[in-house]
Amino acid sequence: MIRLFGICFRVAVSAVALLALGHQAHATDVKPCQPEQVAKRYPGLAGKTVVVGQDAVSLPYSYHDPNNPDHILGADADYARAVFACIGVPVTFQIAAWSGLLPAVASGRIDVMWDDLYYTPQRAQRVDYVLYSLASDTAVLRKGNPKNITSLDDLCGVRAVAGLGTVEALLLINLNQKCTQAGKQPIQVITYQDRPSAWQMIETNRADIVLSSSAMAAAATAEHPAMTTGFNFLPDVKVGIATAKGRTELEQAIADAMAATLATGQIAKIYASYKLDPKLQLQPVILTK
Repeated sequence: MIRLFGICFRVAVSAVALLALGHQAHATDVKPCQPEQVAKRYPGLAGKTVVVGQDAVSLPYSYHDPNNPDHILGADADYARAVFACIGVPVTFQIAAWSGLLPAVASGRIDVMWDDLYYTPQRAQRVDYVLYSLASDTAVLRKGNPKNITSLDDLCGVRAVAGLGTVEALLLINLNQKCTQAGKQPIQVITYQDRPSAWQMIETNRADIVLSSSAMAAAATAEHPAMTTGFNFLPDVKVGIATAKGRTELEQAIADAMAATLATGQIAKIYASYKLDPKLQLQPVILTK
């Protein structure tokens, strides 16, 4: 279990600390995309189809195409397609509940979890990471903010929602302990399996706040007029893809292809198309602990 000290900021690991743990691709190290050379560069991947796990309900990162539900759209989905096209291997998406994706990749049932996954040292004990982005979290509230929730300090006594198995859910548990220790009303902690159900809880007045990534919060409130965004928290969280421990060749191939597609500006265009700030992009960092 992740231990959250103070309020929550130990979850976010500084860039300096991350670089001390892993290795980063620099501009001078970038190898261009050469998909026709996959058998030479990454022989263990040649002839394979990589299975990428996503939940397909995490707008703007991963979601079903409304015109073709079998097709997955989103910044993470498009980034994955670009990376594996650069490597030279086909990719297929396996859709499951977000909370089940990390166990699936750790056990080898899927090759990669690519679905807005925050880095924590505790998760990195189970899986390896390739980091590629920054993120932050934002509160989603009922329109008008009737409970006057302006910070994490205001959550005692309210109905708060976060995804099962997420950093935000563990944060609520930690904050709830602080409420009870201070003699305040406890937080009614609610977890969800998929984000649409979380938004519905706000709209139907079954919850007061959802803790969400900022990009998902912005996308959701644009579609649901009964909700509004509130305060930000967990600034500069690092986001990565996860692989099973020891998938060294796969991790290196992904990092190489990330660096190559970043250098061409392809990923900046993907981010912009989903209204994500291209400045959130990071040079890839492989972390094995």
